[in-house]
Amino acid sequence: MAEPVRIPTTSTPKVALSTASVYPESTATAFEIAARLGYDGVEVMVWTDPVSQDVDALRRLSDHHGVPILAVHAPCLLITQRVWSTDPWIKLQRARAAAEKLGASTVVVHPPFRWQRQYSRDFVNGIWRMADETDVRFAVENMYPWRYRDREMLAYAPEWDVTKDDYRHFTVDLSHTATARTDATAMIDRMGDRLAHIHLADGNGSAKDEHLVPGRGTQPCAELLTGLARTSFDGHVVIEVNTRRAMSSAEREADLAEALAFTRLHLSKPVHRP
Repeated sequence: MAEPVRIPTTSTPKVALSTASVYPESTATAFEIAARLGYDGVEVMVWTDPVSQDVDALRRLSDHHGVPILAVHAPCLLITQRVWSTDPWIKLQRARAAAEKLGASTVVVHPPFRWQRQYSRDFVNGIWRMADETDVRFAVENMYPWRYRDREMLAYAPEWDVTKDDYRHFTVDLSHTATARTDATAMIDRMGDRLAHIHLADGNGSAKDEHLVPGRGTQPCAELLTGLARTSFDGHVVIEVNTRRAMSSAEREADLAEALAFTRLHLSKPVHRP
């Protein structure tokens, strides 16, 4: 079993493990691994696993393993269209309530699918209204066009590039910037001090959303982490990688240990100022 890699930190951001990173293992397994490897917390992906939808069960897991829940990812995926409700606004209300009860600072939310017409029309203003009702941050995440061979489908509205709309807080996902084949550094610059949350993963520009271990693709993962010291960033860095192809639990855990070591290493690097 992989041993935890701990690099001394001072006031660097907390590093959390997304429960999605252990799929097809369970939400409960993510808490076990996060505790064993020395992650600072978890982000709960609310999906079809009943435990991910149960606030009391999540609190028990958090208390048992001594791993705080730092963020809640609202059920925005195709496979979660019936989780918590078929009404997307109720999903967000329940995500906010869960975050408040669990002490999480952030709700991660995707922009709507284009076929969610009423929801997409009201989305920007609606997110502002919900943000005004709570101290929890609604951090809207960048997505990407869907591609098949030479065809491109714009699946998200108002935009997959969320910096084209006005939100109080953003999540940047570096696997999504790779899939979108967009300049991640430029997107992060556009987000500015509204960047509140980071999904750290890597990619090579494939049409598929790869979510590689950071450092295994072409995205500026190291540069982003090192550069955080130059900013007033007060959010969390969440490891959200794909370990579905791991041949064993030990291999999965080794990937998650490598991702944590990479992140802590680059967060701890000194910044040389002129």
